[in-house]
Formats: sequence, C-alpha cells, structure tokens
Amino acid sequence: MSEDTQPQIMMSAPYFHVVDVVKAAGYYRDVLGFVSERLWGEPPCFAIPRRDGFAVMLSQVCEAEQVVPNGKLTGEMESWDAYFWVRDAEALFAEFTAKGAVVVYPPKIQQYYDMKEFAVRDLDGFVLAFGQHWPKS
Repeated sequence: MSEDTQPQIMMSAPYFHVVDVVKAAGYYRDVLGFVSERLWGEPPCFAIPRRDGFAVMLSQVCEAEQVVPNGKLTGEMESWDAYFWVRDAEALFAEFTAKGAVVVYPPKIQQYYDMKEFAVRDLDGFVLAFGQHWPKS
C-alpha cells in the first residue's frame, strides 16, 4: 500500500449538544466568525459551523440537562471542551471580544506547555480555548 492510498484521518470536530441550534449557530457566526452553510432538520436541529477549515458540530437536544460541558462534569469552570491552535491569539481575542464573546480568561502564557492562549464560553457553556505556540523565553 503506497502512502497515497493509506487510510488517513482528514478532519475532526467537537460535537456539542445545545439547547437551541439556531441561536447556537448564530453565536458561532456572529461572535466567533464561523460560517454555517445550512441548518439540518425541520425545524432546524443540527448545524456544522466552520472557520478556517475547522468545524464544530451542534446538535439540538430536547432537555437542557442533556447539555453537559466538561466543566459541568468536573466543577472546573476553565475546563475546555475544544482547543484550537491559532496564529495570533491576541488578534483573535480582540476580534472575539469586540463582538461580545464571553471571556473565560484573557490571553496568558502557559509556560509548562509553551502556549499563549485564551478561552471563551459559548451560549451553552462550552469552553473553547485558542492558543498559539509560544517559545520559551
């Protein structure tokens, strides 16, 4: 089997249960700059917002108790549900906050794993972290 024909993982996406998929997709679009090309279902119950080739799957549930961000399980309010590697954490943070993102923590240097990162919370409580490689000083 040549390298071109070997099985390959092409993409990955977090899958979040949400209370209202229309509102959730709107938040990802209006605040985080993602694009949802369509909503599935009638009424809508599923969306895949994308930004820069990366996706987040949003699936509407009937009961709010079914929405379980990692922080809800662990009690740690900074517990991430998804982590995105980025080129410029400061610029992305400025973009998100200008659009009203709910900040979990502002950009900070994580010395023990060499990242500059920040985190925001979506409408359903999922924490999304965004970090760029930060060389040791």
